[in-house]
Amino acid sequence: MSAHVITTKTYATVLGVLLTLTVITVLAAGVNFGSHSVNAVIALAIASTKGTLVALYFMHLRHDKPLYGIIFVTGLVFLAVFLTLCFVDIGTRDDPRPANLRPPAGGAVLVRPK
Repeated sequence: MSAHVITTKTYATVLGVLLTLTVITVLAAGVNFGSHSVNAVIALAIASTKGTLVALYFMHLRHDKPLYGIIFVTGLVFLAVFLTLCFVDIGTRDDPRPANLRPPAGGAVLVRPK
């Protein structure tokens, strides 16, 4: 196994990109993109990008055997498939609250989402 030398400049650049993506994540959390699914997809895309950068540079996956990269990408593909199936499942469910739900004593009004 040969040692790979990564310069401090490369680490600093990756750190800057990770910090920028963190700021984008925080800013995106305050924006409503129309539905919870879109917000979750955007958050997962940013997190996946950050995770990929960490795996490539800090875990040295970029300089390892190509097989390890294929295994990593396969894991990401399966994660995307499973999360997509979860979103499809959640999107097909009805409102879990009973239709005859009465307001609690004390005058509070329950608002049913549309």
